[in-house]
Amino acid sequence: MKILEIDIETAPNVAYVWSLFDQNVPIDRLVAPGYTLCFAARWQGSREIMFHSVWTDGPEAMIAKAWALLNEADMLVHYNGKKFDVPTLNREFVLVGMVPPSNYHEVDLYQVVRRRFRFASNKLDFVAQQLGLGSKVRHKGMQLWREVMGGVEKSQRVMERYNKGDVRLLARLYTKLLPWINNHPNRGLWVDNPSKPVCRNCGGTHLKKNGSEKRFTLSYNRFKCLDCGANLRSRISIKGQRNANIMV
Repeated sequence: MKILEIDIETAPNVAYVWSLFDQNVPIDRLVAPGYTLCFAARWQGSREIMFHSVWTDGPEAMIAKAWALLNEADMLVHYNGKKFDVPTLNREFVLVGMVPPSNYHEVDLYQVVRRRFRFASNKLDFVAQQLGLGSKVRHKGMQLWREVMGGVEKSQRVMERYNKGDVRLLARLYTKLLPWINNHPNRGLWVDNPSKPVCRNCGGTHLKKNGSEKRFTLSYNRFKCLDCGANLRSRISIKGQRNANIMV
C-alpha cells in the first residue's frame, strides 16, 4: 500500500478592504486570488521528504509533480487536507487543464483528532506538543510569506524547512494515532494471499485474541494488534452463536 504524507503552503488572497474588522469582501475588490506556493510530501517508510515550489520548479511543473504523486498514491495522510490541501490542489489541477488523478483513500488526522479527543486546541502544533511529538518549525509569521513571495532566497529556505517539518510532524502523529483511526482503509486488501490475519490499520500480523464482540444477532472474535495497538474483529462470525430468539 502506497501511503503519501503531504502538506501544502499557499499564498493569501489579496484584496482592497475599507476596514480590518469583520469584512465580507466582494469579488470586485479581489486583486489577486491565492495560489499554491509549495508542497512537501513523503512516501511512508521512506526517509526522503520531497519538496517542490514555484521558485524551484515553476508553477506548472510543481503542480504536475503534485498530480503525479497523488495519481500514484493508494492513500493520503494530511491534516485538515479534506477541506484545504486536497481541494486546493484540485483547483490547481483544473486550472491548468488536468484531469483528476486516480482515486485514493484519505486519512485526515485533523478529523481524527476532532472526533476522538478533546484537546484545548486542535491545531497540529498544539496536539503534537501535547503528545510529546515535537513542534512546528518557528518562523516570522506573515512576514515570512511576504518575503517568500518577494523572492527572498533565505526566507524561501526557511519555508522549505517549515513545510518539510510539518510532514515530519504529520508522520509522527499518524503513527501515534493509528490505533485510534477506526475508519482506516483496510491494509489487508493490499496483501496478496496473506498466510496470517492482518491488522486493518498497520498491516501487522502480531495479533492477540481479545475476547468476543456482540453485533445484533452474531458474535465475532475480537483481537488486539500488538504492532500498532488497534482493536480488530474477525470478519467471520463465531459458529453456533446464532440465536433464533434474538429479534432484529
